[in-house]
Amino acid sequence: MAALSPVSRLRQRLTTPQSWGGGSLRVIALIYLTALLIIPLGVLVHDGLRSGLVGLWQAITLPIVWHALLLTLWTAALTAIINAVMGTLTAYVLTRFDFAGKGLLNAIVELPLALPTLITGLMLVILFGPQTPIGAWLASAIHLHIIFAPPGIVLALLFVTFPFVVRAVQPALTTMDREPEAAAATLGANSWTIFFRVTLPAITFPLISGTLLAFARATGDFGAIVLVAGNIPFHTQTVAIYVQGEIESQNQLGASAVSVALLAIALAVIVLVDVLQHRRQSREAHQ
Repeated sequence: MAALSPVSRLRQRLTTPQSWGGGSLRVIALIYLTALLIIPLGVLVHDGLRSGLVGLWQAITLPIVWHALLLTLWTAALTAIINAVMGTLTAYVLTRFDFAGKGLLNAIVELPLALPTLITGLMLVILFGPQTPIGAWLASAIHLHIIFAPPGIVLALLFVTFPFVVRAVQPALTTMDREPEAAAATLGANSWTIFFRVTLPAITFPLISGTLLAFARATGDFGAIVLVAGNIPFHTQTVAIYVQGEIESQNQLGASAVSVALLAIALAVIVLVDVLQHRRQSREAHQ
């Protein structure tokens, strides 16, 4: 084999990731992640465990905290379930149908990710506030209160977390093999049968991942619900709002302890999402 010229050797070194500063890039990335994520999270956990596991347990089992935690979890779960259905429906429409305004609708789906979450709460107050026509009619006609009540929390979370499911399912629908659907239609299956027996199994992993991410995002949201929920203990006080109140009351230990519990829930969900994605990749690699 002929020896490489100096120019060729230089070009080979520059195009080889390990030779072109690969180690330095890894160090920079690890330093950045450590400074931005690991150190702040570690400080929070250390502060929340200042009184030990017993102190942590006592802090999160206070009646007011327990109610806030339950409210946070069930509103987040309901939000995730609704968005799992409607997000999948939206992704299906965006990938399988052509219609006027499709591009605009596709862009609007991501709008909640760009808007400050506080604006979400403001929009709901303007629309469903007790002094507005819609809010007053709902309260008088069917005794349904949106603002300063759990329904307002759910609506705010639905708006904020909607893109997570759509953007998780949409790529899977775009890239999936359409031949099984065509074969089922040829055999006489109707649209609903094709969706539930062919399409839905093919997008199960992305759907579950998107739903879990929506749940995790909903459990920690503050800006979208602070205006619509208020700060009413044992009624509309979520964990995030409780933490803010404890900080304002100079109870940093209580705020940190409850934050650690919320962090543990979010981390468990994220790990589950990662496991599901890994299984999906493994299954696709063996097909």
